[in-house]
Amino acid sequence: MDKRGIILFAHGSRDPLWRLPIEAVAEAIRARDPHALVCCAYLELSEPDLAQAAMDLIAAGARQLRVFPLFLGVGKHAREDLPSLIAQLKARHPGVPVELMPTAGEYPQLTALMADIALS
Repeated sequence: MDKRGIILFAHGSRDPLWRLPIEAVAEAIRARDPHALVCCAYLELSEPDLAQAAMDLIAAGARQLRVFPLFLGVGKHAREDLPSLIAQLKARHPGVPVELMPTAGEYPQLTALMADIALS
């Protein structure tokens, strides 16, 4: 099976502390699979952007990419901006399959976990 790169995609912020939870997810993936190719990417205000993250993962040996949008809601960024960025990635790297996952908030496991946390 081809080596898959995972991109955790988030909005971004000028505040450097904002990205800590996103990077914590990347670290948790690496802890579960030390060979995982995982990178964080940001829509704006932070680096790397999606294109750079994809290039970095491909350079590290990824032969397919999976993009996981760490958004709770399915707003304009998830509905419009991200699909456009994915189309650009596919055009730039035609030999690399790119999978766009649903946003984090669309997973019932996550909404159930948040409810459990709120009730604890």
